[in-house]
Amino acid sequence: MVCRSGRGRPGYHDAWMPLATLAAVGSAFPQNYYDQEALLAALREAWSGELFNIERLERLHKNVLVGGRHLALPIEEYNALDNWGKANDAWITVAEKVGAQAVRRALESAGLGVEDVGCLIFVSVTGIATPSIDARLMNRLGLPSRVKRLPIFGLGCVAGAAGTARAADYVKAFPEEIAVLLSVELCSLTLQLKDFSIANLISSGLFGDGAAAVVVAGEERRLPGPRVVASRSVFYRDSERVMGWDISEKGFQVVLSPEVPEVVRQHLRRDVDTFLADHGLSKESITSWVAHPGGPKVLEAMQESLDLEPEALAVTWASLREVGNLSSTSVLLVLEETLRNHRPERGAKGLLLALGPGFCSELVLLEW
Repeated sequence: MVCRSGRGRPGYHDAWMPLATLAAVGSAFPQNYYDQEALLAALREAWSGELFNIERLERLHKNVLVGGRHLALPIEEYNALDNWGKANDAWITVAEKVGAQAVRRALESAGLGVEDVGCLIFVSVTGIATPSIDARLMNRLGLPSRVKRLPIFGLGCVAGAAGTARAADYVKAFPEEIAVLLSVELCSLTLQLKDFSIANLISSGLFGDGAAAVVVAGEERRLPGPRVVASRSVFYRDSERVMGWDISEKGFQVVLSPEVPEVVRQHLRRDVDTFLADHGLSKESITSWVAHPGGPKVLEAMQESLDLEPEALAVTWASLREVGNLSSTSVLLVLEETLRNHRPERGAKGLLLALGPGFCSELVLLEW
């Protein structure tokens, strides 16, 4: 345990508060990977005779800067998904498979087994199931029947950061335990082939599929890795139509306002400065930025508002180019790559952050 004072909070002192450790991340993807040209060609064919401005589609795909994406299914199987039920059935099948792979890889990387897991948190916004995917993984992975399960739906892109923070909260309360956060997002199964809105056309070029799991260890487990010092959730009132879904018998229809970058510029710097100041830090104290790759305009707004050097978000930009935006999974992929190949020196401070429907942000302060 560490002794820290709650700066900026009069009369508050969180002495000897347990910390949580991000011990490992494991990722998994469907085996179907296509470069952006192949995906664009498939959309041209699917929308032939219906979308009369194909040049706009091509321009939007080029502007998102994505090189290729994984798809839940082989590309030729999507035409058969003619209703939401079929798409959601595919989501359940693939989510179980890639979710199990991600959890196994994360536990193996941490040197743990399924018997070590005390809590399993599952986040997604691209499909629904009851029993939830975490319940379906109990048998598939052989998890202990005592595992506490917490499925979370609806947080969207922010859920990777928010889920990490909630897992850290759990092991701070139970410092002898291990929590696993699993994110599975199969965005391709939500694509609306009769929706020619700009938001849907952008989504058709931006979002991909995959899964990631994070092993979060209580302090008494003494596992190596960056420690979660603190987290903060910030909700922006009256912003429900900035991002989300309209859900009908057709399934998930994307809501994606062009105002998202402006919302980032308006709020993020203030949120980050206030959060860090409450812990006696400033933006200059942060040497590692683990950010969700929302898209080029969002990342540019993030860099501008936080006054970051271009290389500060290099890992995030690379993730966007390689696999696209995977909603809640993406920030965990950035964390995985940072753990593997871009670890800062011991004791350095980092910030894991994402924004999503609500509209809201989630900030997680790390110490490496």
